[in-house]
Amino acid sequence: MDTQKIGKFLKLLRTQHNMTQEQLGEKLGVTNKTISRWETGNYLPSIDCLKLMSEMYQISINEILSGETLGTDEFKAAAEANITLALKRREKEDKRFENIMTVLVLLTSAIGCALLFLMPDNFDSKIKELAVILMIVGLVFIANTLNIVAMSLKKDKK
Repeated sequence: MDTQKIGKFLKLLRTQHNMTQEQLGEKLGVTNKTISRWETGNYLPSIDCLKLMSEMYQISINEILSGETLGTDEFKAAAEANITLALKRREKEDKRFENIMTVLVLLTSAIGCALLFLMPDNFDSKIKELAVILMIVGLVFIANTLNIVAMSLKKDKK
């Protein structure tokens, strides 16, 4: 997806409908700065905004994401390209998120192990056992918290 091309197309559609950035922003529930960011190609509109603009301008979301009005043959090709690109982008984001979660789990585990090794040798064995149990409970708590956060973030993306 060429965000610059999409931005120019969004600006063209808005001006063809005789709207200012502020007027369009009011209809979509966003600021005129957000509209400006879309039109300069710095950001893409959300799915909800794409749907609203599609209805407002009476064109398909696929045409907005292609940055041009499409004929029947072009429409199918653009749809395939846009879907493929969106899926690749989603996979990349998911992989990045998984990597971050893995690093956090490894980091908390390493901290727990380091704390065990840093305990002085003259500690009572009961205190060491209690410390081990507390660290395990702490790591389980952290891991479960990270999983809950991960699930809620994934749910929010859908």
